[in-house]
Amino acid sequence: MINNKKIPEQVRNDKGKKILAFDTCLDKMYVVLKKDGELLASEIIENQGGKYHSAFLISTIQKVLSENKIKPEDIDLIGVNIGPGSFTGIRACTTVARVMAQQLGCKVKGVSSLEILAQCAGENPLVALDARKNAAYLYVDGEIKGAVPVEEVEKLTKSGKYNVITDNKLKPLLGGISYQEKNFPLGEILAKLVQNKDGDGDWHKLKPLYIQPPPMG
Repeated sequence: MINNKKIPEQVRNDKGKKILAFDTCLDKMYVVLKKDGELLASEIIENQGGKYHSAFLISTIQKVLSENKIKPEDIDLIGVNIGPGSFTGIRACTTVARVMAQQLGCKVKGVSSLEILAQCAGENPLVALDARKNAAYLYVDGEIKGAVPVEEVEKLTKSGKYNVITDNKLKPLLGGISYQEKNFPLGEILAKLVQNKDGDGDWHKLKPLYIQPPPMG
C-alpha cells in the first residue's frame, strides 16, 4: 500500500503549475507530466536491446511534452531522483535536470530514491537497497543512514518494527517487499514529493546523492 499520508496534497498553490518529473536511478525509467495537479502522462521505460533505459530519457521527455502540447519553456518545475542507485542513472538524471532548468529558467528539485520508495511501505518504513560490498543503502526512522553493513540492517528487519521495502538481491536476507516485483507508481510519487519539497529550486544546488564514491573510469 502506498503511504500517501506523508505527502500533503495541495499544501501550496499549484494552480497553473506544470511539473515534469523523471527518474533513471532505479531499474526502470519513469517520466511523469502534471498540470494543475492533474496527471497528464506517466511513462515507464525498461532497458532495451542492450541499452540502459537512461539512453531514452531525452526522447521520452520530448514525446511526453509533444503529445500533451506543452512547450519545454512552459515547464514550471522539474523533479528528479538524485539517488542512490545506478551511477549511470544518477548522472543522467541530474545532468539532464540541471541543463534543462538552466536553459528554461525553471525550478528544479531533487528527491532521494530511498524517500520515494519509503512512500510504498505504509507505516514505519525501512528501505534497504543493495550497495554492493555487503552493504545496503538504508532509510529508517525518517532518515537516510547511508551505506550500512547488511548484517546491521538484517537485525533491524528482524525486530518486526518496520515495513520493509528492498530489492530482489536483498529480499532473501531481509524479507519484506521487493520494489522490483511490484508495479508501484514511482514516477507519480516522485512528482508529488517534489511538488511539496522545500527549497528555492535553484539548479546550482541540485547535487547527485552519491552515498558511496562513483566507480573510477
